[in-house]
Amino acid sequence: MSLSLKTRNHHLMWRAGFGPSVEQLADLDTLSPAQLFKALQQSSKTTPAYMDVAGDYLDGLKAGLEEAGRQQKKELSQEEKKKMQQMSRERIRSLNLTWFKEMVNSDAQLREKFALFWHGHFACRNLNVYYQQGLLDILRKNALGSFRDMLHAVSKSAAMLNFLNNQQNRKDHPNENFAREVMELFTLGRGNYTEQDIKEAARAFTGWSANLQGEFVFRRFQHDTGIKTVLGRTGNLTGEEVLDHLLAQKQTARFITRKLYRFFVNEQVDEAKVEWLSERFYQSNYQISKLAEDIFTSDWFFDEKNTGNHIKSPVELLVGIQRMLPMQLENEESLLFLQKALGQILFYPPNVAGWPGGKSWIDSSTLLLRMRIPQLIVDADELNIRAKDDDDQQMGKRNDADKMLVKGMNRRALIKATIDWKTYNEQYSKTEKDKLVDSIVGNLLMADSQINGSLIVQFSNSKSREDFVRSVTLQLMSLPEYQLA
Repeated sequence: MSLSLKTRNHHLMWRAGFGPSVEQLADLDTLSPAQLFKALQQSSKTTPAYMDVAGDYLDGLKAGLEEAGRQQKKELSQEEKKKMQQMSRERIRSLNLTWFKEMVNSDAQLREKFALFWHGHFACRNLNVYYQQGLLDILRKNALGSFRDMLHAVSKSAAMLNFLNNQQNRKDHPNENFAREVMELFTLGRGNYTEQDIKEAARAFTGWSANLQGEFVFRRFQHDTGIKTVLGRTGNLTGEEVLDHLLAQKQTARFITRKLYRFFVNEQVDEAKVEWLSERFYQSNYQISKLAEDIFTSDWFFDEKNTGNHIKSPVELLVGIQRMLPMQLENEESLLFLQKALGQILFYPPNVAGWPGGKSWIDSSTLLLRMRIPQLIVDADELNIRAKDDDDQQMGKRNDADKMLVKGMNRRALIKATIDWKTYNEQYSKTEKDKLVDSIVGNLLMADSQINGSLIVQFSNSKSREDFVRSVTLQLMSLPEYQLA
């Protein structure tokens, strides 16, 4: 059975973005999926603005630290260093909320959705807000551009070099961590290289470092200029040449495409589709926008088996609710608590492999919390739960920097928002009363076959048309079916 036009568009808006905004609901009935995708592409072409949340105070402390480094005689006091660390941690939270708002409000939904994917692919934790800002800028600018350019830029970012210990990778004391993760997580995938390839690649990355300003620095006296052999190629290989050699392997295109397919299409991979997509991705010299077009304009993307079965990640769920219900939160910090309680804090991936996604988002406690969120927002309730400690994912080895990064996110949160119900209700002003439930279901849910309309009506507030629309909406958003897209 083929899907209706609205369902196809609904599916597209959730996979290629964070779901339709309330103002876009009318478009779902009129535009074709091809027209809608073209509009998503067009609105994502602009270069994103750099997100700078550091602020004057932290800029001043940073300038002082850099001056101290230049003079080598003057040092910041322990109190100043502590203050800078504390401020940086707080600013990373600001960066989290700034990017979150962009996901909610931006027309560049396709770009921000891909940036979220790359945020998990190039997973990185760092207490330095300048490093995090720089890495996020790379991901957003290249989200739909060249994977080749993005790989090189990320590999030379201060955030990643620092996170993967390449500052300690020197010719006399090689550190293989960076080279291992570049092969295992960024390009080839586990099992497609040898331990010797890692050792040799690590030698090529010796001397790659970053200065206090977060700029890439090549320290030539720390670089191993000897002959190396990586995946069959021999020579005095540089780090850049190793990255290009990894990109020359079709396995890299296959690994990236497979991961994209699981994120954007279906957790159950169709290997034939992935092979077709990856070959075209490789032949395009890793142009991400072409790969996105191949996916979102194909007929099979709209097959029933690929719709309504994606468990929304915590960020997708929270952003999607705010896009449908325009709101002003009284306490924006409550979003950080919700991210932590649901298991996905931006800039705080659980480990170097990023968030596993899929069924891992749901367990008995997170499902109950997910279903309570719409009512919590309306009722100004305080969450009486404690966010899960994810130290288990670090096998008990979470370091002090990690603990500081999430410090304060365990506090209970009062969630209160002023919702723009007027704008929302206007979308249903011309809908006949007896068709309201079906219309709202069609705008909110993908998996609607089990919805009992009469039961929804029975437990709805029918004092006025506006109360009814509001009541039905909150009920539907509180169903398990709303967790799927």
